[in-house]
Amino acid sequence: MRIDAENLHYRELNERIRAAFSKNSAEVVVDNVRGQRYIGAGLEGGARIVINGVAGNDLGAFMDGAEVIVNGNAQDGVANTMNAGRIVVHGGAGDILGYSMRGGRLFVRDDVGYRAGIHMKAYEGRFPVVVVGGRAGDYLGEYMAGGVMVVLGRGSHGPTCVGEWVGTGMHGGLLFLRGALEPWQVGAEVGIAEPDDEDWRLLSDILADYYEAMGLEDPGFGRDEFRKVYPQTARPYGTLYAY
Repeated sequence: MRIDAENLHYRELNERIRAAFSKNSAEVVVDNVRGQRYIGAGLEGGARIVINGVAGNDLGAFMDGAEVIVNGNAQDGVANTMNAGRIVVHGGAGDILGYSMRGGRLFVRDDVGYRAGIHMKAYEGRFPVVVVGGRAGDYLGEYMAGGVMVVLGRGSHGPTCVGEWVGTGMHGGLLFLRGALEPWQVGAEVGIAEPDDEDWRLLSDILADYYEAMGLEDPGFGRDEFRKVYPQTARPYGTLYAY
């Protein structure tokens, strides 16, 4: 089924999308999207949405198994508290990408804004994965508690693919960042290391999935191009509280 979103309020658009899936449509293509919010929110497995345009805030929020393809950019809060499924953005995305994401995979071709991966967590066997093809802004992985985030820095004009305060408050999960990373860029709660053999197997599998989803040729990045950022403790602020 195809829907023209031109001049549609986001509520009406989302009602039409849900109505299409209630009639057993396998795929809904939405044209002329101009920032409408909450597209794909709460959708379960078996649903597939193709968005042509710019997706608004909270794309795929609370999604539980569906697939969303964006042929364009996306605004803030992509995959907010997403449980399962896959979102592929053939463009860039805004701030708080993957906020509290608990499962599924989120792939972005270009740059993302600030606080990507904040509060991201693994949950009851669910394991979230985020890959950013370009750069990420400050506070990447803030308070991260699980899952994996990868930033490739493709098209970057500097030696580093991230901003400052990387991993601030991080107490779980892993970050893999391609390019230079200085100690002053990261929070006091994390360490920096070279990926080991197990890390590289995990990263290679994730990147293979990413390139296939994006329709990109594998550029053949080497393990020595990446830095791993990991939490040094599961309770970075434990001494701040009384029990």
